[in-house]
Amino acid sequence: MCTRLVYLGPDDIVLTGRSMDWHGEIGTNIWVFPRGMDRTGKVGPNSLAWTAEYGSVVASAYDIATTDGMNEAGLVANVLWLTESDYPDWDGNRPGLSISLWAQYVLDNFATVAEAVEAHRNEEFVVVSDEIPDEGRLATLHLSISDATGDSAVLEYVDGELQIHHDRAYQVMTNSPPFDRQLALEEYWSEIGGTVMLPGTNRPADRFVRASFYVDALPQTRDRRTATAGVFGAIRNVSVPYGISTPDEPHISSTRWRTVADHRNRRYYFESALSPTVFWLDIEGIEFDADAGVRSLSLGENQATVFAGDVVDELADREPFEFLGVSPSPS
Repeated sequence: MCTRLVYLGPDDIVLTGRSMDWHGEIGTNIWVFPRGMDRTGKVGPNSLAWTAEYGSVVASAYDIATTDGMNEAGLVANVLWLTESDYPDWDGNRPGLSISLWAQYVLDNFATVAEAVEAHRNEEFVVVSDEIPDEGRLATLHLSISDATGDSAVLEYVDGELQIHHDRAYQVMTNSPPFDRQLALEEYWSEIGGTVMLPGTNRPADRFVRASFYVDALPQTRDRRTATAGVFGAIRNVSVPYGISTPDEPHISSTRWRTVADHRNRRYYFESALSPTVFWLDIEGIEFDADAGVRSLSLGENQATVFAGDVVDELADREPFEFLGVSPSPS
């Protein structure tokens, strides 16, 4: 399920691209959430609670979770599948946060990666996971964040402990293995060199190597249009052709859609695998005041509805979707 990469260009150009790979219809729509929304962590009585400081544009999954997005400060959050995720046994003492809200919590509350990392290091709350509806499997996800300065971090739960990898150099993340082992892959393949040979399968480790090579190989350009085209090209290179999936391994599945976020220019691009065009939202043209309300762009079944250009004027007022909660069962 997915690949994420960050392009660091001249003149402070920062672009984050990601692919969403999944075995079936993922029910994605685009949502605009204003500032001032009151939220809870959706895990019962001791749920984390907050009021959104920043407005955001997000791509949902099944309209029960935020899986990707950018806030008005230029912070980007992406959740990807990590089979090896192992969440702590939640005892109910610390506030809990349903995994469906993990990315949204970050987008609501922080302007930079450093701020988000600091809040997680304090471990004043714990991420709580549950089964995906109608899937019979635990939602095992890790989170990448990037900001307008080019800073990056990867957060994941391994062996019941929160692991935080925070460095501007952490530009690429895929699914398995855990991120420390992905870094070992990069060290090995950097000695071989991508112009000699690159692994070509659709498995996460191979996608990581290809994405790492291409994000470094992309020309350093001051032209945002050229840079965006390069990032889209790189993320398409690590996409999985539509219709190809590996049974029981959702992280090795068809690419359903791709996004590119321009942090400095505050533009959020979206491309469906079933649509011939790319569309975008210019975030600086969106009203995020609380009285602006929640708006949405319905993408249709399999995100097949065709849009082009800036779609801000096509957003429609909607009631916000209900984030998937977790039934409290403290040990």
